[in-house]
Amino acid sequence: MRPLIVIPARYGSTRFPAKPLHLIAGMTLLARVAQVARAAAAQTGAQFVVATDDDRIAAHASELGVASVMTDPALPSGTDRAFAASQGFDVDFVVNLQGDAPFTPPAMIATLIEAARRDAVSADVYTPVSAMSWTALDALREHKKTSPFSGTTCIADAHGRALWFSKQIIPAIRTEAKLRAAGEPCPVLRHVGLYAYRLAALGRYVMLPMGRYEALEGLEQLRFLENGMTVRAVLSEGSPFDLGGIDTPEDAAEAERLIAERGEPGW
Repeated sequence: MRPLIVIPARYGSTRFPAKPLHLIAGMTLLARVAQVARAAAAQTGAQFVVATDDDRIAAHASELGVASVMTDPALPSGTDRAFAASQGFDVDFVVNLQGDAPFTPPAMIATLIEAARRDAVSADVYTPVSAMSWTALDALREHKKTSPFSGTTCIADAHGRALWFSKQIIPAIRTEAKLRAAGEPCPVLRHVGLYAYRLAALGRYVMLPMGRYEALEGLEQLRFLENGMTVRAVLSEGSPFDLGGIDTPEDAAEAERLIAERGEPGW
């Protein structure tokens, strides 16, 4: 298997213009994500590249010693940008490391690549999930009272094949009180927005129209499920930094606060 880690990085953003070049505790966002990619590549033998639509980001990637590929500004998503970037490489497996996810553990990327390498029954897509504690489930429920579309959960079969993803908390747990009293583990899986694709599956994905449930939930991975493709939910350790993507300047400030409190990630 020949993996490629792609970092889609756009300059334009309605909520956060020039986001990849924003400094977070003395390092640009792009530098932090590139640091993750470099560490994951060292663990797996993957190549990595920045996919952008702006000369300023390409120039900064060069300053960081990271290869970059210019992609069409009209591409609708980071997934499309990842596929476009892959066309210049001799690869068959693509990891889409979002350019606003500086706290993605490199080991999580390595887990997806290794799962694909050893998978006896090849899946089309690999994505990480983590088992939630009851305390974490309570916190997610509370968070959804004010941010109902923040936080995605997953249900999977006994072999790790994802059956569905939702912004709702799934599954519903009719016997929750009994499970808690018995000390049983929480059955909810929290999905992490990191994707790794067989190249052929990614090529098919970008040619398909948006799915009905993909549009309703706002979850791109549902396009695969709605078209009969296989998504493997890979159990992984979560990040020590409880912050997802950097979507706004406020998120960047929160990232700086976490780094000041807990120190640099250290990968």
